[in-house]
Amino acid sequence: MRKPILLLAAATMLSGCVNLAPPHTRPPLSTAPDYPEGFANDVTLGQRATEISWRDFFADPQLAALVSRALERNRDLAIAVARIEEAKGQYRIQDADRLPTVGASADATRSRAFSAFTTPPGPDTSNRYSVGVGVTGFELDFWGRVKNLSEAARSQYFATQQAERAFRLSLIRDTASTYFAACGAEEQIVLAEATVTSRREGLRIAKLRLDAGVTSALDYRQSETLLTQAETQLASLKLAKAQADNFLAVLVGGPLPADLPAPLPLVDQSRPPALTAGLPSELLVARPDILQAEEQLRAARANVGAARAAFFPSISLTGNIGFASSSLDSLFGNNGLSWSFGPTISLPIFDFGRNKGNLTVAEARENIAVATYEKTVQSAFREVADALAGRRHLAEQVEAQERGTEATRRIADLARKRYREGVSTYLEVLDAERNLFASEQALIELRRAQVDNLVTLYVALGGGLVEPS
Repeated sequence: MRKPILLLAAATMLSGCVNLAPPHTRPPLSTAPDYPEGFANDVTLGQRATEISWRDFFADPQLAALVSRALERNRDLAIAVARIEEAKGQYRIQDADRLPTVGASADATRSRAFSAFTTPPGPDTSNRYSVGVGVTGFELDFWGRVKNLSEAARSQYFATQQAERAFRLSLIRDTASTYFAACGAEEQIVLAEATVTSRREGLRIAKLRLDAGVTSALDYRQSETLLTQAETQLASLKLAKAQADNFLAVLVGGPLPADLPAPLPLVDQSRPPALTAGLPSELLVARPDILQAEEQLRAARANVGAARAAFFPSISLTGNIGFASSSLDSLFGNNGLSWSFGPTISLPIFDFGRNKGNLTVAEARENIAVATYEKTVQSAFREVADALAGRRHLAEQVEAQERGTEATRRIADLARKRYREGVSTYLEVLDAERNLFASEQALIELRRAQVDNLVTLYVALGGGLVEPS
């Protein structure tokens, strides 16, 4: 009884002796070794994005509440999580082929047939009992085919895990970006409503001056034009705000709660923790999309090994051991022991290029996976470099726009004063009011772009995956 068991164990240990898959090495870094010096600053200053939780990064309590809700209820995230379980199941199925499947069976039959060997000849009733365990079609994986298929399934499972992490980062970024768009639209609406109120009052005064014969109809019509422009902008901003709120509702998985904390103004959102850029090579382990591409490359290389193994003989074992007897009482006696053990060898001779075609496909997919990995690294480098440039230049733009808006505000005050004193025409007031409104709106938009870029930098550096403490 021990002999077939020992043979089966030895066969299992010998399987997978050869691995025909290409060894996995990361492709050379397809980017510059450092970020642009003018934007990266000192890489030793500041915190690493991967060490900061998203809740610590976002100072706005309302934004933090929305991000938390999105991570809990977003439907696309639920799909990504379910795909992890699907890939995990596929890996378990494939990995199970590396070990023999052992099944137990028991059988009892009672039959009646005519027998010429009884005295006198006539019907004879017989019993047959059997019990045993067996292995059917277990492949001895000498060339690593089954092992490589298992490795490919495992890498695909890990890739789905990284895809889910990458989606979490994307969800955090999209939620913050949409929230900032909604906040910016709200601030612009407040400004536009104040402007509309002011210009309605200006139109009322212009009508009184027209009726009194102090000014011409041209001044009145110019005041009317100024009002309609502000009203048009106000309607456009309300539309943008509604669309941003609707998209937020999709991101957080349902209607926005009514009991959200009070938001912070955009001007207070641009002071998150200082981030250090680090080195591009650090992205290889910080960015889940790069790790996902690397796992897919591992899977592609394992599939190449499986395709190469198909050119070699396939050896399968079938075995069974158990007891059989015509009497239940003597079923487990030595005389009832039975076993069988036999290999099956299959060698491809004429497959009309099928195996060669499968190998060509596997090698092509490996090349695609290499190029995809390199492209993912390059895209990550560009995202970080763009965000670093935005961190510097958007701050400069906001500062310059603040000075410009203040100067434009003084010009508008001066133009109104000159008009009241009769020194200039109302056209000068019209231009000054229009420029002031555009400058104030542009300042709000730049502040929104600045805080949005800071979140983009945080996510591009791999931040947001640390759970809040």
